[in-house]
Amino acid sequence: MSSYDEEAQYEAIASSYNVGSLPKYGYGMEDFDQEFGAYMPTEIKPKILLMGLRRSGKSSIQKVVFHKMSPNETLFLESTNKITKDDISSSSFIQFSVWDFPGQIDFFDPTFDADTIFGGHCEALIYILDAQDDYMESLDKLHAIVSRAYKVNPNIHFEVFIHKVDGLSDDQKIETQRDISQRANDELLVAGCDSIHLSFYLTSIYDHSIFEAFSKVVQKLIPQLPTMENLLNIFISNSNIEKAFLFDVVSKIYVATDSSPVDMASYELCCDFIDVIIDVSYIYGMKEDNETSAFDSQSSSIIRLNSSTILYLREVNKYLAMVCLLREENFARQGLIDYNFICFREALQEVFGVRARASLVRERNQNSLSFNNSISKDWDGRV
Repeated sequence: MSSYDEEAQYEAIASSYNVGSLPKYGYGMEDFDQEFGAYMPTEIKPKILLMGLRRSGKSSIQKVVFHKMSPNETLFLESTNKITKDDISSSSFIQFSVWDFPGQIDFFDPTFDADTIFGGHCEALIYILDAQDDYMESLDKLHAIVSRAYKVNPNIHFEVFIHKVDGLSDDQKIETQRDISQRANDELLVAGCDSIHLSFYLTSIYDHSIFEAFSKVVQKLIPQLPTMENLLNIFISNSNIEKAFLFDVVSKIYVATDSSPVDMASYELCCDFIDVIIDVSYIYGMKEDNETSAFDSQSSSIIRLNSSTILYLREVNKYLAMVCLLREENFARQGLIDYNFICFREALQEVFGVRARASLVRERNQNSLSFNNSISKDWDGRV
């Protein structure tokens, strides 16, 4: 499907469901990435659908994660009354669009085009469930949406954000997640939809849990994720590093990490580290023209903590940064770490360079086929 077809579909939905469009995110994918030195194809963006009841927190999540809105400011957001499409460019090689659906939409209305919404390039459906409200009605709607979406596109990843858990105790969080998970899966089992897999996340916009949950969703959209994880495993094992994250700098979504378990405290520490780097860089790192980004392939930063732990950041390109946690005594061989990082960066460039070259060849073949068909039709008309 071409980008023209995608836009035509969006316009058709816009006329039927009063669809709006949010401003585009402040950084996007370029056709040619000078830092990676590889052609980056303008492919169709995967769609992520945000659904749930009214006032469940869909728009707040979108604003906090992708538009850097303060959680307290989301209290003044108006309830969504139209479908909004937001084009997100998480880095130089990951792009997707987020579709925010108002809670009052009737998905069984005859005018609702389920094939257009759930089909095509729809990769993930995120259902937002308010944990502080009576969630029985929300579970019924979850079952209805998931069942219909699965019939149209069985390849969709179904994600359930159990949201607004900041007001619950740790025991209440565990009990709420267990109850919601059991009820949702039991309903699918009774309906004969046991092949549908639901993933559950406890989230809140007042901590980093929403960023971690969105990171897990985005990672499922990256076909090269296993290769990236293997590269990170090789890097940390040869550099005596405890943990490494590959972050999208602006949104603080980590697109990959090594195979060791993710500790929430470490992740929050890395997110705060990136916030500090962004603030300092944009104060002291901007050039006089104010047009050049403060980040480039040579950017790096080191923070030594009281716990004899070092946070080490290296820029992969102007979109991505690697953040490492390691013991202070292991940082004595910084030269080795820097050399291994250069090798990692070159390997990452090769991974996505292969994809870019394959996409370029595919686009050229499609253009050549279209040109040949056009010539053939023109020749037939003359005959």
